[in-house]
Amino acid sequence: MCGIVGAVAQRNVCSILIEGLRRLEYRGYDSAGMAVINEQKLVRYRSLGKVQQLADKLPENQCGSIGIAHTRWATHGEPSEQNAHPHFSKNRIAVVHNGIIENYKPLQQKLIDQGYEFSSQTDTEVIAHLVESHYQGDLFEAVKKAVLELEGAYALAIIAVDEPDKLVACRKGSPLVLGLGFEENFIASDVSALIPVTSRFQYLEEGDFAVLQGKSFQVFDEHGDAKELEINVSELSTDSVLKGNYRHFMKKEIHEQAKAITDCLEGRITRDDVLVSIFGPGSEEIFSKVENIQIIACGTSYHAGYVAKYWLEDLLGIPCQIEVASEFRYRKAVVPKNTLFVTLSQSGETADTLAALRDSVNHNYCGTLSICNVPESSLVRESDLVLMTRAGPEIGVASTKAFTTQLVAMLLLVLTLGKSKGLESEILQSIVNELNDLPGNVERLLDLDSRIETIAEDFIDKSDALFLGRGVHYPIAMEGALKLKEISYIHAEAYPAGELKHGPLALVDADMPIVVVMPNDVLLEKLHSNMQEVKARGGKLYVFAHEGVSLPENSDDVVIPLTCSANWTTPILSTIPLQLLSYHVAVQRGTDVDQPRNLAKSVTVE
Repeated sequence: MCGIVGAVAQRNVCSILIEGLRRLEYRGYDSAGMAVINEQKLVRYRSLGKVQQLADKLPENQCGSIGIAHTRWATHGEPSEQNAHPHFSKNRIAVVHNGIIENYKPLQQKLIDQGYEFSSQTDTEVIAHLVESHYQGDLFEAVKKAVLELEGAYALAIIAVDEPDKLVACRKGSPLVLGLGFEENFIASDVSALIPVTSRFQYLEEGDFAVLQGKSFQVFDEHGDAKELEINVSELSTDSVLKGNYRHFMKKEIHEQAKAITDCLEGRITRDDVLVSIFGPGSEEIFSKVENIQIIACGTSYHAGYVAKYWLEDLLGIPCQIEVASEFRYRKAVVPKNTLFVTLSQSGETADTLAALRDSVNHNYCGTLSICNVPESSLVRESDLVLMTRAGPEIGVASTKAFTTQLVAMLLLVLTLGKSKGLESEILQSIVNELNDLPGNVERLLDLDSRIETIAEDFIDKSDALFLGRGVHYPIAMEGALKLKEISYIHAEAYPAGELKHGPLALVDADMPIVVVMPNDVLLEKLHSNMQEVKARGGKLYVFAHEGVSLPENSDDVVIPLTCSANWTTPILSTIPLQLLSYHVAVQRGTDVDQPRNLAKSVTVE
């Protein structure tokens, strides 16, 4: 939920730390801070608000060859300069932390009894004092002893004024990556933070420690034994995490979807078939056993899983359950025989989803599959089978291309399972044809941008909105409502349109816009009837109508025709205009589109 950057170099690291924080600001942006060792002193700068406010505080001549920095998303303690990281202990130890320490209260009392004074409301300050209490001239040894007392999740980067050439890092439940340079080394929450200074990375595994110095680095396992990790060369470019000519990352990422979908499909389908080996070694054996599917996800990924449930049951007749990870992990689940456990996560580090995967080993699943966008994430490393979505970096907090590529990946799963379950060849061919046409159809829908920008003006002064869909488009309506509420702060709800008369109709009046997702499918006439229920009560309809849908010409409804023909991929296509609507409403209301209040991109805490 927060961003960490650290550096040990033969040069001034202040600019490296600030640039790294800028690239991680999507992970947390209520405060930021950095600490460097300069002239045998720990020097700290902290600021409420965004990274630029921190950068404005730095003196022009500030320097240091070792430092740590942090951008925060508040968990313990309100957003304030006092609660911003790094946290110090006796001006001797500095620490930045991502995660939550669950037992910080008893540890805090123990440290107070030992004479330590606390100046913040955070759980992180406990770590700084705990390391200091164990420090006897060897920072690595002090950190090893301190973390033995911690319960919860953490990624840590720690420096000590008495060892001005050493940075110690460790992780448990939160990601950390090492960046390897020439006589300089780095640590960060995410590869994107370090792309300007290196392309060579090592991904710390659960329980690992790293000791970084300018000309060397070492990695140790949870027992303190030295270990070797594979060096990965990133293909990310500096430009891939910049806005380019777009005003916001979200707009850029909406317009990158055709390419992202193309990348997701590349090497996985031909003109008339899906390649069965795309899920990796052992997939054919596991898929041949599958009789049930359990999908686990959070937020936007949950909506992608919900769409997949319709596909799996409609096309293959395979029973499918979809649950929110934070609920599923705390209940006693009944696992039917030969159930495939599927997790969806953009980051692969979503705490609740990851915990559910780890708990799956205690149940009789026939295999685990991860649909993910980050190749070296914990979710990917710990799953039996993997399919990468290849969406590329997504910086905007409100997910766009990560969602549509998850839908594409899930449809590939349906087709691959279908080949072992007797899916009719004509249907398989039809879906493959739609997938091949999908990038072009997405591009055509992006031409609606200016039309939707005009329509968005109707939402500027609204407080509430209702999204309606039926069948497989109900979860798409849920995703549309989520996008609108995330970035425009308009209260938005989604309902199956057939449920209107069971309560939501009480909310309908002329001040509530009703957004309808309207495909040309077997439920079309039912949806027409639901829309009349709304109109009879004075509701204003905004209808995203697919090709072949006819509406009365004299209606005062706002109709946005989606001029592309599809069947199975219509949920993916319906998503694009809803993303554009939420984007333009947020821009016109003047909210922070890429970094909406109270939210962060990667939810790595429970």
